Amino acid sequence: MTTSPPRRLPNRAGKQALAAPNDNLGDKQPPAAVVAVKRLFAAETGNYFLLLGTTLFLVVFGLVMVLSSSAVTSFTESNNFFGGFERQLLFASLGVPIMLLASRMPAIFWKKWAGLAVVLGVGLQLLTVATPLGYAVGGNRNWIDLGAFSLQPSELVKLALVIWLGTVLARKQDVLGNWKEAAIPVLPVAGAAIGFVLFGKDLGTAIIMTALVLGAVYFAGVRLRHLAVLLVAIAGAGFILAFATLSRQNRIAVWQSGCTSAADYSNECWQTVHGWWALASGGIFGVGLGNSKAKWNWLPEADNDFIFAIIGEELGLIGAVLVLVLFVVMAIACVRIIRANPDPFAKITVSAVMVWIIGQAFVNIAVVLGVLPVLGVPLPLISSGGTALISSMTAIGIVLSFARQASGRRPDHPQSQPWVRRP
Repeated sequence: MTTSPPRRLPNRAGKQALAAPNDNLGDKQPPAAVVAVKRLFAAETGNYFLLLGTTLFLVVFGLVMVLSSSAVTSFTESNNFFGGFERQLLFASLGVPIMLLASRMPAIFWKKWAGLAVVLGVGLQLLTVATPLGYAVGGNRNWIDLGAFSLQPSELVKLALVIWLGTVLARKQDVLGNWKEAAIPVLPVAGAAIGFVLFGKDLGTAIIMTALVLGAVYFAGVRLRHLAVLLVAIAGAGFILAFATLSRQNRIAVWQSGCTSAADYSNECWQTVHGWWALASGGIFGVGLGNSKAKWNWLPEADNDFIFAIIGEELGLIGAVLVLVLFVVMAIACVRIIRANPDPFAKITVSAVMVWIIGQAFVNIAVVLGVLPVLGVPLPLISSGGTALISSMTAIGIVLSFARQASGRRPDHPQSQPWVRRP
């Protein structure tokens, strides 16, 4: 009896069996773009997405409010209602990929380039205040013209200080109890950076930079008595600088006593009073997006320093509270990232970024509410301004780079505490 040879499968079926022996024939491979996105975010933590989502929401919200608040002034200046919005959209389009790229960089990258970043930032700031390349906007000499474009070097200095302070203070963790070790080279370098900003008469930015430096040294673990001496010295210098010019004296006097004359109303009080009127007219639900009256050339810097007043007018108390809540959520995300990461460099850097972004936001809001005198500080991620937006998003990208790696420690673990105070 003979046995017939087995029949060969059809060629196409055989190829399918060889190509994917363990797959169902009906399954389809996902598109390459989907696979790339999954790989991009595969190792991210909940803190990463919390901070990223909050940041993107604030940026989009800021674009909407810049479009609304700048339309009138843009048309007045260039016959284009969308001029200010288009510039801000361009900077946001650049800032998002830069932020995501920064979030992929390892800590060693930031440590390697921290020194060069500080030299470059401080050098540009020196050129701004000491050469014809710099020019003044609103009385503050804080812009530099590089031909094809202009930028605000003080924003780059903030970014450089963040990573440089993290690098230096993390390396000195074991000797921070000695005030000389803690002060050198932090005080000379930070003092030079802040001093050049003060030479340009930008007191608001100098205050934010000072807070950034103090936050970094505090979270690094410098002794409290050394910090107390530093705070006293800074307070004395701040008092002298606050009364160094007649315009600052007038603003402080009006802030303390209010508008006591028609001249005060027409000068120092104008911006603050119209900001209050904008907030008051918004009520709980606002007058509606795009329906602000203050932006019709009544409120100076409506799309920048006083954009929070336009938010309160158009979106009411609900919109204003939403902005506050988003910055609180951002602060919570930063604290969670600090607690989850045992690396001192990450802790100090994230702390400095948190003090910078959150501190500047609440200073801006306090100025609009009249709690502080007018300082000329923009609202991070929302106010118009390309250099400020890109530098803030890059700083958040650095924080995201530390959020990508979960330490696996419990929040109550001793090495997971974001600050360790020394006696």
